[in-house]
Amino acid sequence: MRIVIVGGVAGGMSAAARARRLSESAEIIVLERGQHPSFANCGLPYYVGGEIEDKSKLLVQTPQSLRASLNLDVRIGHNVTAIDSETKTVTAHTADGPVVISYDALILAPGARALTLPIPGIDSPRVTTLRTVDDAVALREQVTSQIGSAGQDANDAHAVVIGAGFIGLEAAEALALAGYKVSAIERAPHVLPPAEVEVASQVRLELERLGMDVYEDAEITSITNGGSNSDVVNLGTGETIPAHIIVLSAGVTPDTDFLDGSGVELDNRAIVADAHGRTSVQGIWAVGDATVQTDKVTGARRPVMLAGPANRAGRLVADDILNPDAAREIPATLGTAIVRVGELTAAMTGANSRSLTAAGVAFHTLHLHPNNHAGYFPGATGLHLTVHVREDDGLLLGAQIVGNEGADKRIDVLATAIRAGLTAPELIDLDLAYAPPYGSAKDPVNFAGMVAENVLTDQLALWYPHEYLSFGDDVLVLDVRTAAEWATGHLPTAHHVPHTELRDRLAEVSELAQGRRIRVTCQSGVRSYIAHRILTEAGFDSASLSGGMITYKAIMGIDDLVTGN
Repeated sequence: MRIVIVGGVAGGMSAAARARRLSESAEIIVLERGQHPSFANCGLPYYVGGEIEDKSKLLVQTPQSLRASLNLDVRIGHNVTAIDSETKTVTAHTADGPVVISYDALILAPGARALTLPIPGIDSPRVTTLRTVDDAVALREQVTSQIGSAGQDANDAHAVVIGAGFIGLEAAEALALAGYKVSAIERAPHVLPPAEVEVASQVRLELERLGMDVYEDAEITSITNGGSNSDVVNLGTGETIPAHIIVLSAGVTPDTDFLDGSGVELDNRAIVADAHGRTSVQGIWAVGDATVQTDKVTGARRPVMLAGPANRAGRLVADDILNPDAAREIPATLGTAIVRVGELTAAMTGANSRSLTAAGVAFHTLHLHPNNHAGYFPGATGLHLTVHVREDDGLLLGAQIVGNEGADKRIDVLATAIRAGLTAPELIDLDLAYAPPYGSAKDPVNFAGMVAENVLTDQLALWYPHEYLSFGDDVLVLDVRTAAEWATGHLPTAHHVPHTELRDRLAEVSELAQGRRIRVTCQSGVRSYIAHRILTEAGFDSASLSGGMITYKAIMGIDDLVTGN
């Protein structure tokens, strides 16, 4: 059997390696357009910034090493331009001209290419992408030349990153570490668009702490030449930003133009495949960034541009080709992802609030702010969790975490829980490792389960920051923090009664309320929950602000808060 694979890197090379392990007799040919069939594309920004010093560390395998270890025929510089499913052949352009290669089974792993924005001046030589090893090498050479050259003042070296998603944030951090004055420009309402507002706002603050200028909900109207080695990025607001380097990271699109006329079904340029990776054409499979995948939580069908799902799908497609009776289905994806920004880590898994709303799913959102490990052990820092649970049964739907330490292991636990179909209250029962340097006896994940159980059993009613804008005279806002906390900033219409005094001042609260609803807040949501229970048992209509003032500030900002006593 001859298996031909279009594209290497994650999905394609995983399929090739698995196919070889299943069959020594199969002829396996990998056609790679570039010069590097197996490289660590997720490591590219860290090479640009100098944290990865040696380019060779990015090269996971070479054609020679793949031939020696797995007897794979890896052909670099082969740009596949057409597929003929009738004759079972692919046409590839090479330096020596076109070649036609036959196949018995064909695996498509073409990946995605960077979007080119319709902006005047986007073709400037200062504009680059960060998708390949060659991109990273060229960008690092620019960095070394501009920052490291004699007489170059690093404060005068400006870099603009267009797009503040995962790769854009990593590129921005790398350039800032290298010494550039960085401007990050995002067209969406906030940086890291898949994140919830309360997570993204923390990321923005960290970018600003690193010295970056951040432009959100921003439109670039043009890029104009600013001299022999610089450009000017012009915004719709009239602002101008100098740039010696411009990194274009405004999204990607499936790289599937070569499939036109092949009979392979496409959906918005992405390859449509079933649960085994089979396309609409018999004998052709597809994996990776260019393939439509199913979201486990919402059932939505869309490409997922992540290495983990591509690697897993490549393995399972090889199984389906060589051992179809035992092949498992490609699992629906959770989109689990993580990014480092300075001293901060932001991570997410499952659905966010926007995708849940679009899918018509009724859900509760929980906000928690526990420490990453025991508070009495030195170095404890806060973790900020946003967790979505299904309204009717508490099924865990999605989670996002941002913090200095510990976000990575908690998001992995939550991703596993979602994959296992756990309800949020079942998180209480997870037996997680505990020692003071690593966690708490009630881990943040356990704590999320406890809050969820309280909500689902009506022990806790929540209200959310955006609701404050619609509060009228029929609502009494009660702030139960300490006097010192109250003075740092409180809601304009709030009344102050510390939670430790609440039991003794219920008559005062009753007189203030006069039958109105009471909406309670504290700093993180813990003390307001205690106050809520006191008020509820006393007969008041009460609810606690989800995540307290920490969450309120992250979502709504601080401009409208009142300081002082």
